[in-house]
Amino acid sequence: MFAEYFRAETARLADASLADVRTLDDWKARRATYRDQLLEMLGLSPLPERTDLKPVVTGRVEHADFTVEKLHFQSLPGLYVTANLYVPRLPGGKRAPAILYACGHAVVKDGETVLGNKTGYQHHGAWFARHGYVCLAIDTIQLGELEGVHHGTRRFGMYWWNSRGYTPAGVEAWNGMRAVDYLQSRPEVDPERIGMTGRSGGGAYTWYTAALDERIRVAVPVAGITDLHNHVIDGVVKGHCDCMYLVNTHRWDYGHLAALLAPRPLLIANTDKDPIFPLDGVVRVHAAAARIYALHKASDRLGLLVTEGPHKDTQDLQVPAFRWFNRFLKREEPLITTPAEKLFEPRDLRVFAPGTKPADERTTKIHESFVPEARPALPADNAAWAAARDGWRRDLRAKSFAGWPAAQEPLRLSRLGGDASGERWEFTTQGPVRLPLLVRPAAGGARPTEVILRVVDREEPMSTVPAGAAVVTFFPRGLGPTASTLNAADQNEVRRRYLLLGQTVDGMRVWDIYRAIAALRSPELFGNTPIRLVGHRDQAVNAAYASLFIDGLAAVELRDAPASHREGPDYLNVLRFLDVPQAVAMAAERQPVSLPGADRDAWSWTAETARRLRWPADRLKF
Repeated sequence: MFAEYFRAETARLADASLADVRTLDDWKARRATYRDQLLEMLGLSPLPERTDLKPVVTGRVEHADFTVEKLHFQSLPGLYVTANLYVPRLPGGKRAPAILYACGHAVVKDGETVLGNKTGYQHHGAWFARHGYVCLAIDTIQLGELEGVHHGTRRFGMYWWNSRGYTPAGVEAWNGMRAVDYLQSRPEVDPERIGMTGRSGGGAYTWYTAALDERIRVAVPVAGITDLHNHVIDGVVKGHCDCMYLVNTHRWDYGHLAALLAPRPLLIANTDKDPIFPLDGVVRVHAAAARIYALHKASDRLGLLVTEGPHKDTQDLQVPAFRWFNRFLKREEPLITTPAEKLFEPRDLRVFAPGTKPADERTTKIHESFVPEARPALPADNAAWAAARDGWRRDLRAKSFAGWPAAQEPLRLSRLGGDASGERWEFTTQGPVRLPLLVRPAAGGARPTEVILRVVDREEPMSTVPAGAAVVTFFPRGLGPTASTLNAADQNEVRRRYLLLGQTVDGMRVWDIYRAIAALRSPELFGNTPIRLVGHRDQAVNAAYASLFIDGLAAVELRDAPASHREGPDYLNVLRFLDVPQAVAMAAERQPVSLPGADRDAWSWTAETARRLRWPADRLKF
C-alpha cells in the first residue's frame, strides 16, 4: 500500500515539475519565485547578513608551479570554513579565472585528527593551479577540520531538523556563496570568471550554490543529482545523508534545481554504473534542464557527460570537466595532457595546528542555530491574537501541510466485520492508503450521545467509558495495523522519503485524523453525533493540529502530549513560526481542550494566553 502511495506521490510531483513553463516568458516570470523558494527550502530566507569574513592564512606550502595557502574564514560569526587556496604563479598584475571546489565525503585523518576532505580532493586544486586557475577547495561541515553533522535524520533521529526547516545543504550553499565573496576579494582573481565544481556531496553543493549565486559563471557538478524517482521509488535515499536534500516545502522534482542554472554553461557529469546517482534519473534531470536551455536558445551551453564506472572520482570524469572550464572561462581548448594527481601529504595541508581550534567556533553545532527558531510573544490583546492565529494557520497550511491532497476524495467507507471487541471499518484517507477504525457501539446498542475518537500509537485499554458513548480506536498511517515490518534502519529510510515529497509522516497523520473525523460523520456511522477527539502521546499533538482544520468538535483531550516539536512529531518548518503550546491555544479557542495530568509549567504560554484573552474556564483544563 505504501509503496503504491510513494509511486503515486512521486509521479504527481514529477508531472507537475516545470509544467507551467512553456515559453521563455513563462520562465522569466517564474524564475525569481523559484529562486526565492530554493532559498527558503535551504533555510536561507531571509539571507543571513554578509558579515566580515575575517580570513586568516595560517601557513603556506610551496610547489614549483603554485602556492597553497592554508586558510580559514567565517561565513557567519563563529561558522568557520577551513580551506586550501591554490594560487598559480602569475605574471605581475595579471588576474586569473578561479574555481570554487566543493568537496565530497572523503574521510582523511591523521590518527584521530580530522584533516578535512579538502586534503582528499587536493589533486583537483593542484591541476587547476598548474593550468592557470586560482582554486579554493573548502571543507564541508562534516568531515572538515571542525567536524559538524550531516546525518541528523539518517543516523541520529534528529527529526526536529524538519520542524526547524534545517538542512546541512543550506549551510554548504551559504559557505559556497561566502567562498565566492572571498575569491572576489583576492587580487589574483578575475571576479567575472568564477566557476564551481565538485563530486558527490560536492556535486550537490555545486548545484545549490550555483543555482543561487550567478557570480558562478560556469558549473560542472559531478555525480551530485538525480530525480525523485531514483531517490524515493528506487530507494537511493538510503545512500545519502541529509546534506544532499533541500526541505521540499514547495514540492519540487530536481529538474527545478537544474533549470535555475540556465543559460550559464553547465556540464552534468556522471558515470553509467553509479548506484546512488543512477543514470536514468540523471538523464531525466538533464532533459528537464535541456528544455529550459532550449527556451534560452542556449543548448550549446548545456552538456551531459557519461563515462564508464562506479561512484568514483575517475580521470575519465576529470578531463572533460577541465576542458569545459577551459572552453567557457578561458575561451581556449588546449589538449589535456597533465593528470590530476595528489602532490602533498594531507597533514601538510591542515589549517589548524594541534590545539589551535578557535574557542568561539559554531561549526560543530551549527544545526542548532543556522535556522532561527520562532519565539512567539504572548498576545497583548484579542486583535494581536487574531493576527497571530490567522498567520500561523496560513503558514501551517502552506509551509507545513502543503503535501496534503488538494481535494478530498471519496471515503469509500466499508464495514469489514465485527466481533466482541467491536465493529471493524475501513476508509480511504489518501490515494491507495486505507486505514481501519475499530468501533465499539454504545452499551446495549443504543444511539450514542457522543462519539469518542481515540487516536493512539499502541494498543491500550480505555480506563472508563462515559455512559451512552461510542468509542472508536484509530491508528493513523504506519501505526497499529498498518505498522511496518521492516527493520528499524529501513523504517527510518521510509520516513525520510516523506521529506523528499514535501511531507512528513506525522504531517500526513494529521491529515489521517482529519479524514477519520469525516468518516465518523458519514451517515453509515454516526452522522451529526457530537465527537470528542482524544489523542495519546505524539498522536495528541497530531490531534491538536487536526482540530485546527475541523469545525464543530465537542472537545479535544490531549494525554501525555509532548510540549514541543523538538521532542514530539515533526512537521516541515513548523518551528519557524510556532510550537505546540501555540497550536494548543489555537485549538482551545475553537473548542474545550483538556490536558489531564500535564505539567502546567510546560503549558504556561497556553494558559497565560487563555487568561489574558479571558476565555471561558472550560476552554483549557489541566
